[in-house]
Amino acid sequence: MKAIVNRIIPFSSVDGPGNRTAIFLQGCNIDCKYCHNPETRKLCVQCGKCVVNCPAGALTMGEDKKVVFDPQKCVQCDTCIHICPHDSSPRTCEMTPEEVYERVKKQIPFIRGISVSGGECMLWPEFLTELFKLAKKDGLGTLIDSNGMVPFEQYPELMEISDGVMLDIKAFEAAEHERVAGVTNEMVLQNADYLAKTGKLYEVRAVIVPDLYDTEKSVREMGDFLSPYLQYGDIRVKIIAFRPMGVREQYSHFQVPDQKYLSYLADILKEKGFQHITLI
Repeated sequence: MKAIVNRIIPFSSVDGPGNRTAIFLQGCNIDCKYCHNPETRKLCVQCGKCVVNCPAGALTMGEDKKVVFDPQKCVQCDTCIHICPHDSSPRTCEMTPEEVYERVKKQIPFIRGISVSGGECMLWPEFLTELFKLAKKDGLGTLIDSNGMVPFEQYPELMEISDGVMLDIKAFEAAEHERVAGVTNEMVLQNADYLAKTGKLYEVRAVIVPDLYDTEKSVREMGDFLSPYLQYGDIRVKIIAFRPMGVREQYSHFQVPDQKYLSYLADILKEKGFQHITLI
């Protein structure tokens, strides 16, 4: 069993509670206009454009007509992902759960758990299940960072071994969600319902892009939808300001909301009973 891994960050303080190792899997099933890591969206098609543009010679085309990446030569200039016409990266690699966990184990004395993101990591549910089993044997926490477009209820074994899900709600209304991500959000809200009732909704995340959708209306409606679930347990909310760094050039012009506006949105949620709100 293997998944395509985009990168592994040994230490992260923004992907769940405490210090964690964050694993990013390749591939996504939606198209967010504000995506901050678009190079994780699709699988490499071996077109070779990155090979001829790599200034360090870290990329070559193998005899099998597949791109070969030499990490020893890579200078992390990111030219390959900037010029890729397919929202992919040649620096990915196929790894088994055991191979990924060997990388995680090096940090065990210094981390509280692992968080798996993407792309969309729920495109690899069986891989996640096996990886989380390895982590649990060593007492590590396990979190999933997801866009909510895969039905969690269909993976009871994974849900049992997961501590929770950090769920994106891109926009609350279906039409606005489709404007943001190219798909409507019925599955996202079904997942929110299932996760909240089973105590697995660790956190809800909303990226605030004022000129892309009605952010205030969306936050109000999201709060109204989620507040009844507070009876099942605390729901953390993370309000994230859009930033142009890393996004595709055609979407880099969106407005960056200031902290005053983020605080205003947080106050709306506080009035609805939410106590743990983080602004980023």
